[in-house]
Amino acid sequence: MSLCSSSMYKRMPSRDYGNSVDIEENSAFLQNGMDQENMNPSWKLSVPHILVATLVPFLFGYHMGVVNEPLESISIDLGFSGNTLAEGLVVSTCLAGAFVGSLLSGWIADRFGRRKAFQLCALPMIIGACTSAMTTNLEGMLLGRFLVGSGLGVGPPVASLYVTEVSPAFVRGTFGSFIQIATCLGLIGALFIGIPVKSIAGWWRTCFWVSTIPAAILALAMVFCAESPHWLYKRGRIVEAEAEFEKLLGGSHVKSAIAELSKSDRGDETDTMKFSELLCGRHSRVVFIGSTLFALQQLSGINAVFYFSSTVFRSAGVSSNLANIFVGIANLLGSVVALILMDKLGRKVLLMWSFCGMALSTALQVTAAGLSASGSGALYLSIGGMLLFVLTFSIGAGPVPGLLLPEIFPSRIRAKAMAFCMSVHWVFNFIVGLLFLRLLEQLGPRFLYSIFSAFCLMAVVFVKKNVLETKGKTLQEIEIALLPED
Repeated sequence: MSLCSSSMYKRMPSRDYGNSVDIEENSAFLQNGMDQENMNPSWKLSVPHILVATLVPFLFGYHMGVVNEPLESISIDLGFSGNTLAEGLVVSTCLAGAFVGSLLSGWIADRFGRRKAFQLCALPMIIGACTSAMTTNLEGMLLGRFLVGSGLGVGPPVASLYVTEVSPAFVRGTFGSFIQIATCLGLIGALFIGIPVKSIAGWWRTCFWVSTIPAAILALAMVFCAESPHWLYKRGRIVEAEAEFEKLLGGSHVKSAIAELSKSDRGDETDTMKFSELLCGRHSRVVFIGSTLFALQQLSGINAVFYFSSTVFRSAGVSSNLANIFVGIANLLGSVVALILMDKLGRKVLLMWSFCGMALSTALQVTAAGLSASGSGALYLSIGGMLLFVLTFSIGAGPVPGLLLPEIFPSRIRAKAMAFCMSVHWVFNFIVGLLFLRLLEQLGPRFLYSIFSAFCLMAVVFVKKNVLETKGKTLQEIEIALLPED
């Protein structure tokens, strides 16, 4: 442009030179403005808000693992030692609470906003953890676990929504991976906090007390975090949405961000959205994709593998503590790989390779089960297959659905669709956890792991045919691409 302009100056008569300078200055100004619009916003502005939101998945991981080691001590102290049904209830009551919470999460997020939803989910987690820590009977423990579960049901879908809506498009996948990493850190934290439980009487109560600290930090820190501009815009609070975009993206990107939002629907339709519309309305296809992804995630057998890992490691002469550490490291390592690759390779590629890797891992488990008579070789093959399964799961099948779903759901249905899909997640999580040991007993490991492998391969085909790549696209671009034909 500068070369062209200088040649124009040479051809222009002197009386027009003043006008040409004005034209050049205006052109430079416009070009500079366009460059600023085309540049990516600073990712550093949104990081503090994202880190506060990841306290939710950290708590999710912590509470999922907090009773693993202390369960024996809890059962002795509360008087239900040897009662396997009661022990199972201590674990599964949290899942029941999470199912109830997940059904309410969409309504809470749409009615009160994302920030208040975080604070509301922190409250039952604090009360429930305190109840569990102070109880002297089984009923009090179950009540505490149910309250914690209800908070966990609300929190993760809201965290996925929030991270998706406040992240710049070019790092949204990277920031979404923080959720999986935080979950891993929560699980590892619960493991380490639980180590002294067998040597210090009543230590399990401390394990519950500790969880109130990050929950309280979440509730307080959210006061200073940005509200989702997408939610504010949907409510017609345009000026507030602009102010939040300035906090998250910087002043030069506010107008372009608001312009993007204007391309999608706005208004109070969210208030009249019913769950029945998710199943048979114009957006039913994307809801079907989302809920199927979560169902396949659970049917791959990941929670069964986590559950069975201690038994397999103990068969090889490895302590359950060491087994959990190995599984935790594999989970964390895969999550870090996902963090690096999410915005480079894209969501769809990671999902497909992840499910392929999980299918291969379960094939190793099937082979190991067939070689059971050969001794240690089969055990080490089984351990290798288990760690590979966890590693490949955490690269794609673990973190991607929670990030991809808020991306593909239109703004009008995003919160309620996430709530519905998370409830599907909890139902299948419960079913697999409930039936795994019985099926293992009746079908044997070879047949059961073959079923898991088949579900992983089905997931590969499903992702290839149905999942849209969202890498680097704004939420409005994705919404327009997926608009159903009237």
